[in-house]
Amino acid sequence: MDRRNVVRSFYFTFLNVVFQLPSVLTLCGYDACNPTISDPYVLNVHLVPHTHDDVGWLKTVDQYYMGSKNQIQHAGVQYILDSVVSELLKDPKKRFIYVEIAFFARWWHEQDDEMKLNVKKLVNEGRLEFINGGWCMNDEASTHYNSIIDQMTIGLCFLNDTFGSCGRPLVAWHIDPFGHSREQASIFAQMSFDGFFFARLDYADKKHRMIQKEMEAIWHGSSSLGNTADLLFGALYAHYNPPPGFCYDQFCNDPPIQDDQDLYDYNVDERVKKFIAYAKMQSLSFKTNHIMMTMGSDFQYENAIPWFKNMDKLISYVNQKGNEFKINVLYSTPSCYVKSLNEAGKTWPTKSDDFFPYADQPHSYWTGYFSSRPALKYYERVSNNLLQVNVYCLFLA
Repeated sequence: MDRRNVVRSFYFTFLNVVFQLPSVLTLCGYDACNPTISDPYVLNVHLVPHTHDDVGWLKTVDQYYMGSKNQIQHAGVQYILDSVVSELLKDPKKRFIYVEIAFFARWWHEQDDEMKLNVKKLVNEGRLEFINGGWCMNDEASTHYNSIIDQMTIGLCFLNDTFGSCGRPLVAWHIDPFGHSREQASIFAQMSFDGFFFARLDYADKKHRMIQKEMEAIWHGSSSLGNTADLLFGALYAHYNPPPGFCYDQFCNDPPIQDDQDLYDYNVDERVKKFIAYAKMQSLSFKTNHIMMTMGSDFQYENAIPWFKNMDKLISYVNQKGNEFKINVLYSTPSCYVKSLNEAGKTWPTKSDDFFPYADQPHSYWTGYFSSRPALKYYERVSNNLLQVNVYCLFLA
């Protein structure tokens, strides 16, 4: 090994040690949140850039990761992570959350030392934040708690071994399972999550909660465990999609923010007015002066440039009207949103049962999967039982 490579190897080894030191040298989690405005009459809009990447749906996991078989569904997770990391490195105010560790772990192992150090820097500064942290986003109706705990353990152990305390998720994020169980909330509470966000709840229940401002509440996950199984939950307002008209993915048809006044299609005033009106409408369904908007959807951010470029403009131009319309827009994460809810000092309503069954409209209950594919479910259950036996044998050996 020549002298240049020796110096390079020492440099990366040194930085790797630095980035694994205790949190005194880092500013992640709740300490990394962008500032909000404490004035109770000012609406703080938390923009949460995210992508929802199914670990197998219409394509296989490998096809989703590599971006093959796009005639079935256009999706390439490796390009999402490449593009997002590149954009995050340009601006310390930008934020992004990632959930499915099955994809991230694979991407991580393909990166060189320099990229790994850059990603660790993003994680340690709270600019890239892991949410939920399981290998996947598990179903809550047909699964057994053994399998749920196992897949969460695999993902969380990877994050802990790779990033230390700054890689530990603070909030659970189940935006696509078809309904939600009380037991899942109890498990998340026992895993020390501080909040739990989801998108799919019965349409009539959601309508009632929006009217009563009960989209966020305390879920009593277990009558026997008491407070240790209690968890703050939040139902998302616009499913897990961006506000209507503000999707900036390369496959969206919404107009970009065109701020050159010499051009015919200048639209800043119209875009700002529409965004503020939507934010004010959403705020009517929530108890505090904080709301969260999910900026992303299924397999989005393959090209992160239009997303962040337009969100930068949106934040800038809306905040220029902040004093007039009493509004403040910022890059945020679900954990920073939970922090703001806790600081609001509100008394929350409670819930003690499931969010089952799930219906998205009248007479449309998503319950067929409760009993479909029994053979596959049987094989999974038997396989997991064998896994538990092997784990115990290894423990006793």
